[in-house]
Amino acid sequence: AMSDTDPKSAQDLTAVVQSLLQQMQDKFQTITRIDDLEKNISDLMTQAGVEETEGENRATDASGTA
Repeated sequence: AMSDTDPKSAQDLTAVVQSLLQQMQDKFQTITRIDDLEKNISDLMTQAGVEETEGENRATDASGTA
């Protein structure tokens, strides 16, 4: 009876571990995509901020000389 249950429980355990690994991999890939998105958004905001600041500086310079 013991030898009958052992392979089954080993297979069950393997299936559970593989399932957990798959879930972790899926979550990791999702997190990686979110990180990439956040980095892209951050870069875009930085670029927009730089252009915005340059525009404000020009406006300030113009009003200052006037």
